[in-house]
Amino acid sequence: MEEDYLIRALAKETGVRALICVTTQTAREGAQRHGAAATPAAALGRALTAGALMGALLKIQQRVALKFEGNGPLRKLVVESNSYGKVRGYVLEPTADVPLRRDEPDVAQALGAAGLLTVVKDLRLKELAESVVPLATSDIAGDLEAYLVQSEQVPSLVQIGVRLNPAGEIAAAGGLLLQSMPPHEADSLTPFREQLQELPPIDNMLLTGQRPESILQEIFGSTPYTILEKRPLIFRCACSWERGEKALVSLGRAELAELLEEEGEAVVECHFCHEQYIYDQAALTALLQRLAS
Repeated sequence: MEEDYLIRALAKETGVRALICVTTQTAREGAQRHGAAATPAAALGRALTAGALMGALLKIQQRVALKFEGNGPLRKLVVESNSYGKVRGYVLEPTADVPLRRDEPDVAQALGAAGLLTVVKDLRLKELAESVVPLATSDIAGDLEAYLVQSEQVPSLVQIGVRLNPAGEIAAAGGLLLQSMPPHEADSLTPFREQLQELPPIDNMLLTGQRPESILQEIFGSTPYTILEKRPLIFRCACSWERGEKALVSLGRAELAELLEEEGEAVVECHFCHEQYIYDQAALTALLQRLAS
């Protein structure tokens, strides 16, 4: 299997930077970990791709979280990513499928027309940077583009796609972000927007075997550009046995003792990856002894 990766490029003469990625394996792992039905799998794949694109805009050791909340059956999608290409995420209702629309997963219908996109950035400052905007299209790509234009004041063009196979499994996933560099000129993106309208959707191109490098060439055409970076992408969760212990300790000594007496064990499950950490009687007793000391 081809590994997921992201390319960062710059067309210096036109003042446009580009991020383009293939996220097929990342999207598949997310869908499989959550047992997602067809449309929730597509929605989660798009959200993970959005996270990968946003993560590539960060500096070293920075992180970003995206929360898509709607009034549709999926209710909520949450993804987190960092500057190293590690992405994780979940869909709150992974089995809440909806009928296909023109043989495509209807992500907008599943997420719901009314809702919010919340973007939280950890920029290694005292306070987290948080922005909240209404969902613009509920299809993830349009919502991310609207956020970048409205909240970050950067002319942007976003395309994200996930293609399913006949069994409802993810066959291809990827995304593209074009932005005007300072001093920002919105019309600098116009020729690229027009070019994208002439090309198949990015997920179609990936499905036919094209890679981000060749897709980038088609988008830029005769416009000279330089590839600045190629970074791997991976579904990677930050949960661990130690984090689970901290969650149990936060319950307090009395509640932990009650849990030990009534259940004899505790199970901590990660929302993001569904990994389960089981703390048996010995483990809970050791935690209680640690709290007592």
